[in-house]
Amino acid sequence: MTATLESQEEKIRNVLGEDLVGLAIGFGELSVTVKAESWFSAAKTLRDHPELKFDQMIDLCGLDYSEYHGGASGLRFAVVYHLLSLDHNKRVRVKVFAADDALPILPSVIDIWPAANWFEREAFDLFGIIFTGHPDLRRILTDYGFIGHPFRKDFPISGHVEMRYDPDQQRVVYQPVTIEPREIVPRVVREPNYGGVK
Repeated sequence: MTATLESQEEKIRNVLGEDLVGLAIGFGELSVTVKAESWFSAAKTLRDHPELKFDQMIDLCGLDYSEYHGGASGLRFAVVYHLLSLDHNKRVRVKVFAADDALPILPSVIDIWPAANWFEREAFDLFGIIFTGHPDLRRILTDYGFIGHPFRKDFPISGHVEMRYDPDQQRVVYQPVTIEPREIVPRVVREPNYGGVK
C-alpha cells in the first residue's frame, strides 16, 4: 500500500508543482497542503487531470489551529477536503490555510464539486470561514441571529446569549447568559505509595 501512496504522491507533486506547500503520508492516506491563492486552479487540476481525476468531494471541514503548537504555517484557519477518484480508486486529503486570520477567506469550489455547497455553509457557520463565489453563503446549523462562530476555540463554552420561552410575552426571548462561568478540574486522589513512588 505504501508503494501505491508513494506513486500517487509523485503524480500529485508533478502535476501541482509550485501550488504545493507540503505532502505527507499518514494513517494510510496521502495528505496534501495547497497554497490558498492557487487553490481554485489546483482543485480544477485535481479533478480534471487524467492521472488524478478526483471527481468526487466526499467531505469538507473547517479547522481552527489557534491552540495547536505542532503546525509550521502559523496560520489559524484551514479547510480540509477529502477527495475520491472513482476511475483510479484513490483518495486524497487536501488542506488549504486561509491567508488572513482576522477574516479567513477561500474560494468556493461549488463549480468544481457541487457537493461542497452545504459543507461550505457549515464551515462558514461554525468557523466563520468565508467562501467567495458561494451562491448562498448563510448560516445552516445555528440561528440566523446567532452571534459568533461556535467551533472557534476562542468562543465561550456557554455562548453569548441564551434563549428561553417567556410565558408573559408568549414568545421566545434572547437574554445574556445567566450561567456562572466555572472551570472544572478533576481531583485526583492517590495513595502515598501509588505506583511504587515514595
